[in-house]
Amino acid sequence: MTEQVHKGVLVFAEQKDGNLHKVTFELLNKGRELAQKLEVPIYAIVLGPKNMAVEELIYRGADEVFYGEDDAFNQPDELLYKENIVTLINRIKPEICLFGATSFGRSIAPRVAGSLETGLTADCTELRIDEDRKLIQIRPAFSDNILAHIKTKTYPQMATIRYKEFSEAKRDPQRQGKVAKVDAILLESPAVRILKQLQSNETDITEAEVVVAGGRGLKSPEDFKMLKELATLLGGVVGASRAVVEEDYISSDHQVGYSGNRVKPKVYIACGISGAPQHLAGMREAENIVAINTDPSAPIFNIADVGIVGDLYEVIPMLIKKVSNEKTSLANA
Repeated sequence: MTEQVHKGVLVFAEQKDGNLHKVTFELLNKGRELAQKLEVPIYAIVLGPKNMAVEELIYRGADEVFYGEDDAFNQPDELLYKENIVTLINRIKPEICLFGATSFGRSIAPRVAGSLETGLTADCTELRIDEDRKLIQIRPAFSDNILAHIKTKTYPQMATIRYKEFSEAKRDPQRQGKVAKVDAILLESPAVRILKQLQSNETDITEAEVVVAGGRGLKSPEDFKMLKELATLLGGVVGASRAVVEEDYISSDHQVGYSGNRVKPKVYIACGISGAPQHLAGMREAENIVAINTDPSAPIFNIADVGIVGDLYEVIPMLIKKVSNEKTSLANA
């Protein structure tokens, strides 16, 4: 077992175009709790373009921020990020390192753990400190049927945390801390170069307040147009189960579930989705769940606030008409 010479909690602050990802504030909230339990400082590392407002990390709970400032970090180059993160970890030797379980975080964290020859627990939903000051990393296993409790023998103890699992750290603009700029380590031959951005500017499904999701009950990819119409009327976005994503009905960025996106909208409308455990893991914490399914015994009804036993091809057009008429009435009032 590796002798512990490590101290502190380190949070990787993910950014895009100079804007911090909100999962960072969730990590700072939980990381601060762990740091207080251990009576150690909490650090944040952010690799990003010049002139980022990194003081926000102090306001959200970090004691010290290590800022690698270079426009090279505008490229999502995992090797570039890995090299800089590993160098910093070897320098400050934190005992715990936390990453968001975002697409980028899930790609970066294993590379960092491999370089450091330490363990990594992915997609954690809870973290605790035990009586031996070790990190207990808790994650669902076997399709969310059990919760695995994992301890890592080596240091640093690393974990990725699901987005929207914890509340964000409260902002305190009066809070004091230190920002230390670190020299960026640049690669001679960058592994990634963005030629053209193809991603649309649609609302991020993880941030949407309304999600209208389709599953196996849909007969063809074109039927998502119907769900899109309802979602647009409600000011929301379209989601999907893994089954229809695998059938190429819709792109994977719309997928909700254990292997997709975790969402917590105000309203989640499940259309033709039976409610497999993998899907429920990604949406069961929505404030209001509406389920539309022809099968009255579908598991989705067990967690639904409103259940409609019926054909989505009849129900959705009725909802579209109803919402459209209500919006027209309000506009003419």
